[in-house]
Amino acid sequence: MPEHTDVAIIGAGPAGLAVGACLRQAGLNFVILERDHRVASSWHRHYERLHLHTVKQLSCLPYVPFPAAYPRYVPRNLMIEYLDRYAAKFDLKPRFGDAARSVCRDGNDWRIQGTSSSIGAPYVVVASGFNAEPAIPSIPGMEKFRGKLIHSAAYANPKPFAGQSVLVIGMGNTGAEVALDLSEAGARASISIRNGVHIVPRDLFGIPIQLVAMLATRVLPSAASETLFPRILDLALGNLSRHGIRRPREGILRRVATSAKIPVIDVGTVRKISEGAIRIEPGISAITEDGAIFCGGGEGKFDAIILATGYRPNYRSFLRAGDTKNPTDYPPAPQNTDSTIYFVGFKNSVSGLLRQISKEAVQVAHDIVRRRNEMMHPPRR
Repeated sequence: MPEHTDVAIIGAGPAGLAVGACLRQAGLNFVILERDHRVASSWHRHYERLHLHTVKQLSCLPYVPFPAAYPRYVPRNLMIEYLDRYAAKFDLKPRFGDAARSVCRDGNDWRIQGTSSSIGAPYVVVASGFNAEPAIPSIPGMEKFRGKLIHSAAYANPKPFAGQSVLVIGMGNTGAEVALDLSEAGARASISIRNGVHIVPRDLFGIPIQLVAMLATRVLPSAASETLFPRILDLALGNLSRHGIRRPREGILRRVATSAKIPVIDVGTVRKISEGAIRIEPGISAITEDGAIFCGGGEGKFDAIILATGYRPNYRSFLRAGDTKNPTDYPPAPQNTDSTIYFVGFKNSVSGLLRQISKEAVQVAHDIVRRRNEMMHPPRR
């Protein structure tokens, strides 16, 4: 017989911890399964220079603000400290090393099979992470490269690349910041960009871009925002097309809303590009023994290649499609109508992923409490 609890939470990152704290406040029993051996394991693996791109006042988890002494943009080490303290404060105690292998229906409940446990629960919260697995593309010739080729998930700091020529493939937030990190440490960094990319400054004329975006979505019609933003950004960052960076046709806010693709939040990369310290290259058509061939026929020689090609969630590895109303389209909603399985932490928004996680955690806990109360005390007819 499986162990029984009120709620099974999969993942002990910020989303899982936030849901656990809300359920603890509501007096519900729950179990958190975590495949790693520490909370917020992805934060431990992130590159060392990483800071939040959103302000601390709008990035904390439910009930616990960041300490006043923390800077506006919280660095990786302090974020780890905050999450460790958060877990301790609410006595969350995830089951470390216990990865979810399958989640399937078991009558009116759910059966969650972990690597070392079997749990039954009427409610499941999937909080396994927006960036659970590295997305590694198949590029012709990858196996021939004689230099160092890694995914950005394995990048910690620029020390191993000092004095080298390094190609970063992909210009999302990770790619842009890894290239900056390399350049500042004396490496010769290049970024390969296949498609258009939106870039915004972290602070726009002294105001956090997060606040600017939130205000724009509330005050301005979407068409006006999408027309106005490019003009303002050209004033703040300069015309980046002369460096080979073009904007996507789809506007920034619509792109966030429809595909959860947030813009690159610049913390210094643009200046390095403008100075010629970071080169912009076209997309890759093939990798050679000592470099890469770019779309259009150009070539370059590199000592190392870093794939900043993003991540993907992993919930489809343990969820059986027929057991949930979770759409195949990404990202899933926090909760699907009539469902007792919830998804928290898979929706990026202009207000920031951590702020969105906090909102979803409160909503999910509230919904579970409401449903339990209705089942225990059905309305009289």
